[in-house]
Amino acid sequence: MTHTTQQKQLVTMLELQNAMNKKVHEDWLNQGFEWYRAIWIECGEMLDHYGWKWWKHQSPDMEQVKLELVDIFHFGLSCRLSDSDDLNKIAETLEYEFSDRRTNDDFRTTLEDLALNTLQTKSFNAQIFAGCMQQIDMSFDELFTSYVGKNVLNFFRQDHGYKDGTYHKVWHGKEDNEHLVEVVATLDPKAEDFADKVYQELSKRYPS
Repeated sequence: MTHTTQQKQLVTMLELQNAMNKKVHEDWLNQGFEWYRAIWIECGEMLDHYGWKWWKHQSPDMEQVKLELVDIFHFGLSCRLSDSDDLNKIAETLEYEFSDRRTNDDFRTTLEDLALNTLQTKSFNAQIFAGCMQQIDMSFDELFTSYVGKNVLNFFRQDHGYKDGTYHKVWHGKEDNEHLVEVVATLDPKAEDFADKVYQELSKRYPS
């Protein structure tokens, strides 16, 4: 059975999410973690970055809004992994839902729809999530690149002493996030070993 590039990218993200969750708790699937709660809380935080107060001037911090959306996707993938262990099936379903975007009048109301649906169903609605992406001009490739980069950096930090305080966040005068952005820009996000390559390139830069 042939899989589309998007399905392969979704499987990669599902594998990375499962691995990260296992790093937090080996038996995470049986802990009953409320991933849905993390989603609606993040929706509120994102609205603060986007701006909603009519009594003061606010300019949307779009970079931060997109980062919050990536965080929500971490929790959304965890929701789906909690319901099924068939990664290919989850990926197929998500790809279909991403193609059937649901939007409201503007980004704020679509985001509220996502929060409301999450509270009502205690699950992740990828159609409304994709609608949020559309209204802030965020492509699937951008979501994938940002997601994998953030996930791999989290792993890299853990592997290099983040927990015991020996990890250095600044290397050669730049924060690790800046190195990540530079590394990702040199790689092909559609390559099947994209995540491994990101890790390898970070390793080359990290002072030994």
